[in-house]
Amino acid sequence: MYKTQVQSKTRHEMIDITGIVKDVLKQHPIKDGICILFVPHTTAALTINENADPDVQSDLLSGLERLAVHKDYLHVEGNSDAHLKSSLLGCSQIILVNQGELVLGTWQGIFLAEFDGPRNRSIIIKIIKDVSVDD
Repeated sequence: MYKTQVQSKTRHEMIDITGIVKDVLKQHPIKDGICILFVPHTTAALTINENADPDVQSDLLSGLERLAVHKDYLHVEGNSDAHLKSSLLGCSQIILVNQGELVLGTWQGIFLAEFDGPRNRSIIIKIIKDVSVDD
């Protein structure tokens, strides 16, 4: 298991962590298997989405803001909208590994979605090798 830190700069932000995950995979090379990503936070999330056009990340954040508006909720900390957004996207992703590479589409990237920054966020990465009877 590998743990890394990412520092967000703003309250709402999409941080492309694809390179970080690929670097960890290079350090722990496997031919085939899965890569499990997890963020142990209730106001951040992980998502896989387009990484070619940054407008997509802006649109995603503004769409989530329309779904969960930052307003007065019962929670004293005033960040219930961040909890809602995190729950909508989820705190984990599973990515296949084939021939030593992450299986992602042409335009796909892996993002840490920050909803209550700026903060220092942890990302936990677990790489699991396929086990076959031939190994």
